[in-house]
Order: sequence, then structure tokens, then C-alpha cells
Amino acid sequence: MKIDDADRKIIEALIRDARMSLKEIAAHVGLSSPGVSERIRRLQERGIIRGFSADIDHKALGYSLQAIVRIRPLPGKLHIVQRLIEDIPEFCECDKVTGEDCFIARLVVPTIEDLDGILDKVADKAETSTSIVKSQPIRRRPPPLVVETAT
Repeated sequence: MKIDDADRKIIEALIRDARMSLKEIAAHVGLSSPGVSERIRRLQERGIIRGFSADIDHKALGYSLQAIVRIRPLPGKLHIVQRLIEDIPEFCECDKVTGEDCFIARLVVPTIEDLDGILDKVADKAETSTSIVKSQPIRRRPPPLVVETAT
């Protein structure tokens, strides 16, 4: 779906700070507060804005380690492994992918011992390959916001 420049500016403002007031966004975009409110409502209706969230610092909560785990369920265990991943709260993201692995998941833990404990829960149902995250040069970000141009 295409968006115009005002929508792009609104989305960028909300990405920077989802708690920004309508008045602040309106000043940034050059529209009225009711105009910004209406545009946000339409962006939500179109499914472009799905919600508003807080960016949580895992380390501040005591989760000093992040790991990326490639998970390959054993034959006949796909749905069991998926349910297991969904039920372990330390898995904060998971993608079902093509290729040799079925899942690529990100998890956060306080210690290596905690990581071992979580991986032990899936060891009899799947093969795993784990990498510890050293840094995150690119944090989760939206795709480029393509602006509709008049022709």
C-alpha cells in the first residue's frame, strides 16, 4: 500500500516515540491535531499501523544474554516443537522458515546455564544450533516507507 508524505512523517514520528502527543506530531507534520488523528485512524484501518508498543531493554530486566537458535524438529515433531517454543517465554521472536531448519528463534536469558536449561527442553524433540548475540548493529526497523507520487 502506498502512503503520502504526511503519512510517512506521522509513521516516522510514531516509530521514534509512540507516546508522542497528537499536538507534537501535528507540529512536526504541519497538520492539525484532528487531521493527524484521522490519518492515524486510517493507517490503522488499512493495517499499516498494527499497534503501539514499548521498546523494552532486556538487559535492564536481567536478561544479559541473547541467542539466535536454529531449530530443526525431529520427524513428526513439528507441531509439538512449535507449541513448545510458543510456551517458553524466553523466546521473544520466532520465524517459521524454509530450508533445512524449520524455525529461527531469538531468546533472552540471564545466564548460559539458563540457556542450557531451555535448550534441554527441546533436545529430545529437535536438533538445535545456537549462536550468542554479541551486538545488534541494526535493531528491528520498518521497511522503507515508499511515498505515493502524483503522476
